[in-house]
Amino acid sequence: MSNRRIEVFEIRNVIVRMRLGDSDRQIAKAGLVGRPKAKEIRKVALEKGWLEVECEIPDNKAIAAALEKKSLMPVATSKVRDHADQLQKWHSDGIHGTVMLRALREQHQFEGSYSSVRRFIQRLDKANPKVTTVLDFQPGEVAQVDFGQGPEITDVRTGETFKTQIFVMTLCWSRHQYVELVLNQKVATWLGCHRRAFEFFGGLPKVITIDNAKCAITKACYYAPEVQRSYAAFAEYYGFKINACPPRDPQKKGTVEAGVKYVKNNFVPLREFRSLKDSNNQALAWVMGEAGNRIHGTTREKPLTRFLETEKSLLKGLPPVAMDIVIWAKAKLHGNCHIQYEKCRYSAPFRLVNATLWIKVSEKLVEIYHDHELVASHARLHKPGSRSTVADHMPPNALAYKMRDPQWCLKQAAVIGPHCLQVIEKLFANRVVDNLNAAQGVINLKNKFGAQRLEAACQRAIDHDSVLYRTIKQILEKGLDAEGFPSLSKAPLSLTYQGAGRFCRDTAELLH
Repeated sequence: MSNRRIEVFEIRNVIVRMRLGDSDRQIAKAGLVGRPKAKEIRKVALEKGWLEVECEIPDNKAIAAALEKKSLMPVATSKVRDHADQLQKWHSDGIHGTVMLRALREQHQFEGSYSSVRRFIQRLDKANPKVTTVLDFQPGEVAQVDFGQGPEITDVRTGETFKTQIFVMTLCWSRHQYVELVLNQKVATWLGCHRRAFEFFGGLPKVITIDNAKCAITKACYYAPEVQRSYAAFAEYYGFKINACPPRDPQKKGTVEAGVKYVKNNFVPLREFRSLKDSNNQALAWVMGEAGNRIHGTTREKPLTRFLETEKSLLKGLPPVAMDIVIWAKAKLHGNCHIQYEKCRYSAPFRLVNATLWIKVSEKLVEIYHDHELVASHARLHKPGSRSTVADHMPPNALAYKMRDPQWCLKQAAVIGPHCLQVIEKLFANRVVDNLNAAQGVINLKNKFGAQRLEAACQRAIDHDSVLYRTIKQILEKGLDAEGFPSLSKAPLSLTYQGAGRFCRDTAELLH
């Protein structure tokens, strides 16, 4: 009892009981305060004359002031008081209490508990409460959009299990909702959900309030957020304004925050979803049934009734043709003259290597822009690892290397001569080394030494049984191709050696 915080109205009640003649024991037995505390209160009351019948009991403010001066309420000495300034700064920076405790222990050898830190934070929050205001909206003025974590679904046909996200768009005046379960939060998914929501409502509001999801805002900022280029083009086409909430300020879209929570708590639990399509069919039926016809806690009306009777007619009309979903993204052109988008590669001119390019991706086409100039266009690829390459985008040396394949080398060698062709065939017959570069090098020697000399050099290389690129090159550089060289394989044995050995003796002499 002695450590419990006693309110002023309780102390006033104790004083009234004392004026009526109750003892400290009787007051303690009634459960108002303990006997020691009652003794302290009686002492103050006697000093102030509050127990005199003819004296009027003071108001609560005077009683509280008198009690504070006497320090009747016990105040626990907290171990965090020595670090109050540091904790207050950390709290203003948004640091979590457990992080504060760890830092205190590491930096200041703090021996207190987490509870002491938590109580200090609670006192700070109580002294500086967050104050908000209710936002009012006109019919057809604003819709709020958000994602929430959806259920895990197992497709009954394929057996595949996947996680989902719940897309919710809520019209702020009527509270009517559009709900869709999707697989991700990519830009294409974000825009597609918007388009289907507008078609569901039969129109769209003037303003869409969103948070700072990457599919909508590329750089969050309180004053000047950067809108994703694809979303900006989408908003321009449909004619609505984008209102991005400031960072860490979800209260500005509290309507849809509550809507997402309502969907997660009332639609998802205890339902069986057989596939993604089945889950969205159930969501549509739920929105038009239970959710749309409930009495909303704020408006005290049915959201569907408010929407049909008032708000629907005040929405902006849809454009005659629905916008094709187009995604804009930035990518760097790598040294292989290709950019990558969703694990597929597309070529662009080699002169733009290392430049950052814009990619415009539609359902069937990928266009690449440098500044405002269209530099490449490809059919959209979907299989991961696929590549689309335009030959003109490659540098001349790489293109030449790619075109000079083994068949090209054989054709060129046949034009030069049979010995050159024989050299190239032997190079390609090697079972260990890929001699394409060597074959191309032999063919290129024609540009410097001419076809006739190259043919003669190849013949000499064959006679020496050394059909290597460096051998043929040395023959040409040293002019050995001009000497001629009879083929040893075709020369008669008598021509291989003529003359007598210096130290040879006649056989007849040996047998004499």
